[in-house]
Amino acid sequence: MTLASVFLVVLASLMHASWNLLAKRAASVGPIFVFAQNLAACVVYAPWVAYLLARGAVAWSWKSVAFVMLSGFIHLGYSLCLQRGYRVADLSVVYPVARGTGPMLSTIGAVVLLGEIPSAAGMAGLALVVAGIVLITTQGNLSAFHRPGGHAGVRWGAATGGLIASYTVVDAYTVKGLGIAPVVLDWFSNLMRFFILAPLFLSSPRRALAAMRGHWWTAIAIGVLSSLAYILVLGALSLGAPLTLVAPMREMSMMVGALMGMVFLRERVGPWRLAGCAILVAGVVLLSLA
Repeated sequence: MTLASVFLVVLASLMHASWNLLAKRAASVGPIFVFAQNLAACVVYAPWVAYLLARGAVAWSWKSVAFVMLSGFIHLGYSLCLQRGYRVADLSVVYPVARGTGPMLSTIGAVVLLGEIPSAAGMAGLALVVAGIVLITTQGNLSAFHRPGGHAGVRWGAATGGLIASYTVVDAYTVKGLGIAPVVLDWFSNLMRFFILAPLFLSSPRRALAAMRGHWWTAIAIGVLSSLAYILVLGALSLGAPLTLVAPMREMSMMVGALMGMVFLRERVGPWRLAGCAILVAGVVLLSLA
């Protein structure tokens, strides 16, 4: 795995943690907020996509169109599931469960469907990443999942993680196997979600605008950051980075989230959380060397 690929994935992790913190603040808005962030992403990245299409940089086929549409449906389910999870449970439960189950299932999918064979170092790194996530989240106390909202967080987090694994494998094949540019895949996926969710807005524009009052800038920020973060990940895959390494490396976002909580939210960071960060870093190092 090249240094450029590692840099792209690390930068994507920073952006991913940032937009999830923003999404938690707008969890009460519901599906109309997902519509707004998709709208923002479509508008912001339209010039880039138009430029690539005008240059003929994308070779379309029925297979590539089918996979782009499949990606859009999976991402829609992911966005709605994540938004619902943040509405009924804590960020500290939903986020790590989703990010923890996602790479494990992605790795299995990459081995079964893409024929990738993870090395011993890669598997050890994956195990350390998952262990680090658990420690960061629970601080050594697994009863965190039994607090109010804990069970709901596990259910919605696991469902979100399954969708993460699904779109990761589908998108990896679309980028690496079918040659679709990352920004083109992400943009058309957002466009499809925009049209699917548009009836929510059109059925009652006044109610939708009222629900979004005070949340537009958050939606724009998430639309920009979430798309760019994922484009960077797909870019790493297009550079030849194996999915079995990229998927778990993305979980650095959990460490970034813990550090953001310490610096910006003044959250208490005890020895268990610090140990989790150290273990997670060790896992990422192993993955980058695999």
